[in-house]
Order: sequence, then structure tokens, then C-alpha cells
Amino acid sequence: MSKKSGYLLGMLLTIIICMILAWIFCCGAGASAAPTTDKQETTVDDQNAVAAATAATSMGFNLRGTDGNFAFTSNDNFNFNSSDFAIITPVAGDVNNGIAKLKGYFDAEGNDNKMVNITGYYDSDEVNNSAYANLGLARATAVKNYFVDQGISSSRINTYGELREDLVPDGDIYRGPVSYNLYAQAAEDEAKAQEDLANMAQAIKADPLVIYFDYSEASVNLNAQQRKKLGDITRYLDKVEGSSITVEGHTDSQGSMSTNDRLGLERAEFGKQYLQNNGIAGAKIKTVTKGERNPIATNDTEEGRAQNRRAVITIN
Repeated sequence: MSKKSGYLLGMLLTIIICMILAWIFCCGAGASAAPTTDKQETTVDDQNAVAAATAATSMGFNLRGTDGNFAFTSNDNFNFNSSDFAIITPVAGDVNNGIAKLKGYFDAEGNDNKMVNITGYYDSDEVNNSAYANLGLARATAVKNYFVDQGISSSRINTYGELREDLVPDGDIYRGPVSYNLYAQAAEDEAKAQEDLANMAQAIKADPLVIYFDYSEASVNLNAQQRKKLGDITRYLDKVEGSSITVEGHTDSQGSMSTNDRLGLERAEFGKQYLQNNGIAGAKIKTVTKGERNPIATNDTEEGRAQNRRAVITIN
């Protein structure tokens, strides 16, 4: 083989080797890249699906009369922080406009039987720090009080609470976890409601709401039965014009009588503030102290003294 032929053969081999290497690195890499692209697309789709599924719940302020004479719709509504029943302020102007129109509808001639149900919602991840049976009812009560402040009578409003696991907060805020239902109350239903209120008042007078305090303390922790009873008291105050309640503060016999009178009044005032914080108007709450004068158990044992350290809340 001549030197020239060897040179040409070397060049040919070099070209062939370069072509093989180019195919391996380019075509082979392209083949392996295709699954990577598919995986990336799937991941994006999955992320979009998750984002869609976890979009924050936002319920509007929507009211519609059953007689077809009233309708109001807004994307705004009352908002609440997680595990809280205090309305986040300021309230949207559109919501205030809707309440004003509802008041006008209630005040119109022939609409004396029109009522509105307010239902507050909560989910199981939230903590109920209110005095009511659930956080939804506490939120509905807060909205009811806002309506009352805008001039709507509490006697025209019913409040309810409901668990909804499909609520999704916007960060730490629940947007519009409240719904509304307008209806006309039939005469027989009104008569039945008044009878129920009278029976409830008698039951509470016979068995008042009693809350207990640790020694020299003024803290409250209601059980389920006490929460229900407080809900009944609130309903009675809302529905019966001129109604009120009294909070009596009681102590054990430890300490002087004057000291216990002061402590009893402090407990009564604390009870009043607690009720106000949970939506009962202070003007409807009277406070008195009984000190150590009305024990319900012996003061000779710690168990008896614990029963005597109490506040008694009843309907007047």
C-alpha cells in the first residue's frame, strides 16, 4: 500500500468513526430526552390539577326573595380569619349596599312576615374558640349582629352553623363562609315559634346556665350542653323584644364577706364581658353579686367549694 493510499484510508476511517459518535451522542440523547419531556409535561399538568383542586373557596353575598320582588348578588361577602368568628373589617361596600336593600325590603308594606336565615360554615381543621356549639354558628351570629347594627331587627333573623369539609382558605382567611336564605314565615309557623320561645324561657329559668371558676380565677370553659344553652339564651334575646338576662356572681366562703362580694361581682362582670364578646348586647345583661350567701354545696370540702364558685345566667 502506498503512502497516499494509507492516508486516504485513514481519513475514511476517521469520517466513519465521527459519524458513529455523532449518531450516538445526538440521536441517542434525543431518544432519551423524549421521555424526560413527557415527564416534565405530566408534572406541569399534575401541578395544574392540584392548583385547581385547592383553589380558595369564595362564596358571594347572594339574596333572593321567594316572592320574586327582591334579589341582590355580589361577589363580595363577610370574611373571617381561620378559627375566628370576628368579621374582618372593613366590610365591602357592596355588602353594605345589599344589607341596606334588604332592610328596605323588610320595611316595605306587606313584608312583615319576611325572614332571613344566615348559615355560617366552618371546616374540621379549625378550632372553635367561641361560646357557641360550633364556629359556623358563631360566625352567623357575628353577621346577624352586623345586620342589626345596620337597622335590621334581630327578630327577623335566624342563625345556623354547618360543617363543610370542602372549604378551602385563602392563606389564613376564609372568604365568604356564609350563606343566606330569604323566606316568608307562615302564620302557623310564627305561632309555633312563639310557643317554643316561651317553653325555652321556662326551661332556662328552671335550670339556668351555670359556669364555674377556679379559685380566685375568672376563666370560662363551656361544655357542649352549656354551649347549647347559651345558644338558646341568645335566640330568646334576639326574638323577644325587651328581654334581658342577669348574671349572678357567687363565691365559696374562703376570705372575708366583703372580699367575696367583690370577687362575685368581678365574676359577674367577667361573665357579662364574655357574653358580649360572643355577640350578646351589653345593654341586655345585668350583673349582681351574691358573694358567699347562696352556696349550693358545702364549703367544708374542696369539691363543694368548687361548686360554689360560679356565675349563674338566667332570663329575666
